[in-house]
Amino acid sequence: MLIRRAPDIPSSEITPESVYLNRREFIAAAAAVAGSVAAPALLQAAPSRRGGRQQQERQTPYDDVTTYNNYYEFGTGKDDPSKNAGHFRTRPWTVEIGGECARPGRYDIDDLLRGVTIEERVYRLRCVEAWSMVIPWNGFPLKTLLDRVRPTARARYVEFTTILDPEQMPGQRRDVLPWPYVEGLRLDEAMHPLTILATGLYGRTLPNQNGAPIRLVVPWKYGFKSCKAIVKIRLTPQQPMNTWAVMAPDEYGFYANVNPEVDHPRWSQARERRIGEFFRRPTLMFNGYADQVASMYAGMDLRRNF
Repeated sequence: MLIRRAPDIPSSEITPESVYLNRREFIAAAAAVAGSVAAPALLQAAPSRRGGRQQQERQTPYDDVTTYNNYYEFGTGKDDPSKNAGHFRTRPWTVEIGGECARPGRYDIDDLLRGVTIEERVYRLRCVEAWSMVIPWNGFPLKTLLDRVRPTARARYVEFTTILDPEQMPGQRRDVLPWPYVEGLRLDEAMHPLTILATGLYGRTLPNQNGAPIRLVVPWKYGFKSCKAIVKIRLTPQQPMNTWAVMAPDEYGFYANVNPEVDHPRWSQARERRIGEFFRRPTLMFNGYADQVASMYAGMDLRRNF
């Protein structure tokens, strides 16, 4: 983590590929979201607090992270993204930044990446289907980019939009969602040091099925908030209409903070299953990052603002 670093995990503790393959049937009932930026050279553990003490968490194996995904642009099956995204073109690539900022423009991704310091991070993503992964990401704080474009005093939210390209993304030829995919954050959430733009994982370039070439990672929120293959970032005074809140407003709110006290209408979110583990574990408020982020929501009703 940015705030709490931990020692590297021994390779002996990472689940072997053979074990992973033998339990594919077991994990087929879950659902996933994964994605990232230029991966870290060292693999690390993400610490968490349980029972008043800090525990080290094992990283999810690379094969799990890259073959079991939610990425409806490439299909609704969990293995569809890894099957269908192989020829997705990530160069040339530009990100349009506009709205309430002093320096709007269209930025070539390679120029954008040359202008920031890539730092190693480890973030844990927990998804609404009550399972989770521990993923080592490379990326840079979103704040670094936003500072470069200088938000105006009217900017209160940041909207992110995924590429619209049905020719390359077969899932966009179906009306399972209104395309393109849109997500949003409040400006203070976007400026938080834990919010990153990712470009890789596990010391490797970000795979297409995980959101290449650049995606959002917000570790204290459910995974669907982490918009992939970003082509547009817009600063706005109004709260964006994010895709899942439009599709199912009674199930997916704008904030999507991990809150074990608020059940999804179709399942409990009080416990989660870590990929590679048989038993469920208690879900932690704000995904275990309450010390760092809870102050942003002081005074808010987190049952209404879910």
